[in-house]
Amino acid sequence: MAATVPNCRAWDPCFAAEVAVIVDHAMRRMLEEQRDEFHYVTLMNENYEHPSLASELHADLLHGMYLLRRHTPAAPRATVRLLGSGTILREVMAAAELLERDWQVASDVFSVTSFSELAREAREVARANRLHPGSIDRVSHVERLLEGDAPVIAATDYVRAWPQLIAEHVEARYVTLGTDGFGRSDTRSALRRFFEVDRHQIVLAALQALVRDGRCERAVLSDAVQRYGVAAPAVPPWQR
Repeated sequence: MAATVPNCRAWDPCFAAEVAVIVDHAMRRMLEEQRDEFHYVTLMNENYEHPSLASELHADLLHGMYLLRRHTPAAPRATVRLLGSGTILREVMAAAELLERDWQVASDVFSVTSFSELAREAREVARANRLHPGSIDRVSHVERLLEGDAPVIAATDYVRAWPQLIAEHVEARYVTLGTDGFGRSDTRSALRRFFEVDRHQIVLAALQALVRDGRCERAVLSDAVQRYGVAAPAVPPWQR
């Protein structure tokens, strides 16, 4: 909903270093540059390790997304791109390890600090290219980082509408996981399992995308469901 407000800059960081960069950026824009805008930052109270952040990644972070790490098995059978926003990024990171260890699937893991900032800039680039057809086409940040046809899986602690803001700007198969519905649970892990956005569901979504693209055999998906003991309730979470 914050993404619909023109002068609202919405952020969903995962790590403390990301928060520091965002707050510094926001204060400079609002106080030094006197920009008529406000910044909405979501923070969580989950306990986990917070890594440092290289300075060369700050610019990408402030555009809304940066490459966090790569996982490359010795003989990869396929490659996917995994996007995580907020604390669900840690489940994405765990899913990348499972894909590498159990299925020999390579992955690039991206931390998405703002889907709305990515969408805002992508729309501006598309508009500029449309209205100035005689000039060289510009490339948006999301198009630059996610070029190619390897499937993209985006997971978030919010409804699917949040990662779907950039769907039209991604040429590859794009799959979103979110918390649509009304959750009832006693722990975060149970809540993520209920909404089907935990590491195992991210792995399944990645394998399904590879199967649909003809990059993996269908049996791999069935094997993954059995390996991780994933339940398949008849009613999806957004209807329960």
